[in-house]
Amino acid sequence: MSIITSAILPHSPLLIPEIGRSNTAFLAKTQEAFDDLSRKLKDGEVESVIIISQHGEAQADSFIINVSPEMIIDFKDFGFIPPKTFLPGDAWLADSIKEHCRPDFPVQLISEDWLDSGSSVPLYLLKKSCPGIKTLVIHPAQGLSAAEQFNFGKKLGELLKQTEKRLAVIASGDLSHRLKKKSPGGYSPKGSRFDNKVIEFLSEGEKKANEFLKIEERLAQEASECAFKPISLLLGIMDGQNWQTEILAYQTDFGVGYLSAELIKEPINPSESL
Repeated sequence: MSIITSAILPHSPLLIPEIGRSNTAFLAKTQEAFDDLSRKLKDGEVESVIIISQHGEAQADSFIINVSPEMIIDFKDFGFIPPKTFLPGDAWLADSIKEHCRPDFPVQLISEDWLDSGSSVPLYLLKKSCPGIKTLVIHPAQGLSAAEQFNFGKKLGELLKQTEKRLAVIASGDLSHRLKKKSPGGYSPKGSRFDNKVIEFLSEGEKKANEFLKIEERLAQEASECAFKPISLLLGIMDGQNWQTEILAYQTDFGVGYLSAELIKEPINPSESL
């Protein structure tokens, strides 16, 4: 069945009620997006979720895949110590990706028990409906361009489309951290410019994927974001699947662009394949 659902999700710790407390209410639309995707994972009987995170063990010139057989979610850095949450890894899928992609792309395997925040927040919110779901974390190569992330994703997508596993793929990342004076990175007009471009191109679906990849690297850096490369990798995975985007939420209440979106594969018209 391969990819059942794919999405772009933010990873603000404020989404965790025990961390965000009263602030969590301001992110209700984003919470609804997570709830909607949680139901789709459950209804689609997804077996493994691949999460693409720019944080953690990312390196400049290699794509990193975490092959740990068990991973732990921990929010102690945010002042919240929940009962230890263990997620089973998917070593078989990780090894398959390595064998398929390594001849053409630099791929390194690590075994890291503790999940980074970019992976932990989405998984903590999604796992409630799928407690036994397996997890595979991929970190983009930080020194490579958006186009190179896309090409790696395209190679990876060749494999994922052939697997019998029921998969979900999540690009975890926040858009600009510079949208308002109170933003973590301070204000820059380039913050909203970056966010607007991302949403504009994604809203047009696959036909504007190339335009998305042409967003200037300097603009992304000025916007102080952590989603551009994870999304670029996801678009590569979805290449050729005639996807359309459903924007589920976009919130800027805390001066950061929190985008939630689902990439939906359009059904193939049988007459078009003749």
